[in-house]
Amino acid sequence: MSRQNLSPTRVEAFSDGVIAVIVTILVLELKAPEIDGLEGMRLVLPTIFLYLLTFVQIGIYWVNHHYLMDEVETIGHAVLWANLIFLFCLSLFPFATEWIGAHGLTHFSTALYAAVSIFPGLSYMVLWTQVRCRSDAPAHASVSKQIASLILYVSAVPLAYYKPALSLTLICVVAVMWLLPPKTVAQSPPTK
Repeated sequence: MSRQNLSPTRVEAFSDGVIAVIVTILVLELKAPEIDGLEGMRLVLPTIFLYLLTFVQIGIYWVNHHYLMDEVETIGHAVLWANLIFLFCLSLFPFATEWIGAHGLTHFSTALYAAVSIFPGLSYMVLWTQVRCRSDAPAHASVSKQIASLILYVSAVPLAYYKPALSLTLICVVAVMWLLPPKTVAQSPPTK
């Protein structure tokens, strides 16, 4: 195997490790409220909701990253760097989630979370494009679905200054769009 044609297995394993660390950092940011009882629980509900939303978003990227790595036989320099940029962007989620945990669901904190959501989507699209250049396999995700996701993320940023809850709703819509398995995966025959 030449240096130009690397195995996707190593990229997938490295990415799994980085994503596991991101999820670990995310859960370590969950703090118990200082006030006991239902009032304390009410105070941390936005943080718990954001933790769940972030966990789902990271999980969706993890699943789709596996589908993407299954589409390529060899990895080149551009794919390696696109993957690293994608992982970096994904690693920003715990920061944005913690910001809301520390400052509450404000206009700015919600806009920050929405803005941070754009970066993994955009960088995944770059990674997807690099893999598509090296693969003849059917794509697991459509360009239109990726663009629609980015449009919703970008729309969520200014919307956060009007209604933070509506901004988060748009981000949830993106998550729901991606929770369904891709057609190429859903239609593939079971392996024995």
